[in-house]
Amino acid sequence: MRDYLLTLCITAAVTYLLTGPVRKFAIAAGAMPEIRARDVHREPTPRLGGIAMFFGLCAGLLVADHLDRLNSVFALSNEPRALLSGAALIWLIGVLDDKFEIDALIKLGGQMIAAGVMVMQGLTILWLPIPGVGMVGLTQWQGTLLTVALVVLTINAVNFVDGLDGLAAGMVCIASAAFFLYAYRLWFGYGIEAAAPATLFAAVLMGMCLGFLPHNMHPARIFMGDSGSMLIGLVLAASAISITGQVDLDTLKIFEGSTRQATHAALPVFIPLLLPLTIIAIPMADLVLAIVRRTWNGQSPFAADRGHLHHRLLEIGHSHSRAVWIMYFWSALIAFGTLTYSVHSASMWIMLPIVALSAVGLVLLLLPRFQPRAPRWAESFVPPRYRRRKIAPQAAEEALAAAGAGAGPEGAAAPAQDAGERPRVPAGVNGATAIGARSHFPERRKAGTPS
Repeated sequence: MRDYLLTLCITAAVTYLLTGPVRKFAIAAGAMPEIRARDVHREPTPRLGGIAMFFGLCAGLLVADHLDRLNSVFALSNEPRALLSGAALIWLIGVLDDKFEIDALIKLGGQMIAAGVMVMQGLTILWLPIPGVGMVGLTQWQGTLLTVALVVLTINAVNFVDGLDGLAAGMVCIASAAFFLYAYRLWFGYGIEAAAPATLFAAVLMGMCLGFLPHNMHPARIFMGDSGSMLIGLVLAASAISITGQVDLDTLKIFEGSTRQATHAALPVFIPLLLPLTIIAIPMADLVLAIVRRTWNGQSPFAADRGHLHHRLLEIGHSHSRAVWIMYFWSALIAFGTLTYSVHSASMWIMLPIVALSAVGLVLLLLPRFQPRAPRWAESFVPPRYRRRKIAPQAAEEALAAAGAGAGPEGAAAPAQDAGERPRVPAGVNGATAIGARSHFPERRKAGTPS
């Protein structure tokens, strides 16, 4: 475990330290696109954060190659080199897209080529575990097509969810943490050495995300861009392929006895083998809904819009930070709930906390629909929007007029407000009442007063 923690820390440190210089380089290179209609941020922000993440990946693999307990992964398997080759190709395509905005079909072709490069070097799905049947071998073409499809889907799912500050990096970090625990348990708990590459990939992926997150949390100073989102999507897919399609479950001796007994015994193992899909369940659902929505509206599936899940959270009233944390919550619940069930599947008590946490998640999701009000004795300690008492519309108009009239008796101009600042409303004015009061001032609204 110490070697994995050292690899994780080195990867995170290199990514964190390089992100600052990469930000300056992105500004100098002009990788700061103008604000688009679908964007949530309001100031031009540099991209190319994937550069720092890629060098963090290289540093993590280099350190692992020189550690006594991990260098056997490189000696006995070609998967680390396959991952590095595919990552370099997809990273280069992402860098070009961050700077020059290349066509979506070209990016799709590059993703397929990167997946094909990994397949050619041995990182491919060899068999699939099927409950009640056991291990089913795949032909070369079947394994290749399934591997390419999984890589492309994972890359685009992560790319689609990268719409809010810190969202993609945080969700992938949560996913890789759950996957690391599962792969580590297979290797050291069951002695399956074939799980070693996936364990290493998950540790490096955690380091890449943790090193980048301090620069990317709201308000973000730099975006990972496609060079980062496609990169971490490919590493996540490589971890899934390495452990799902190459670990022989017959070594666990779970297919003994009758078919029903073998299936029941294998259930905790089959479920985590789907963990790579469950940990990207939310991004994958967002991807499917986006394709259906755009096709239904007569648009290209690659056309960008503001209909993603994180955009909908903002539309129903969540703040930027709260929307991100809600997505974190659901990702952690799905990933770690699946992991916990795989360890203690015989205990039904595992389901009770999962159901309870799901109920908490639904309450958080619908929080803007409620109108919480503090008790009267606590109204002086909470923001105005949580107070029960309301003032009359006439009093609200007078309060707004007094706030905007300025210091002079002749109606001198009020002090200028910063861009994006909410209008100053005196304490005690209810937010909804103040908004309604502003509707009585059409001349001020035309003048450009923020609403």
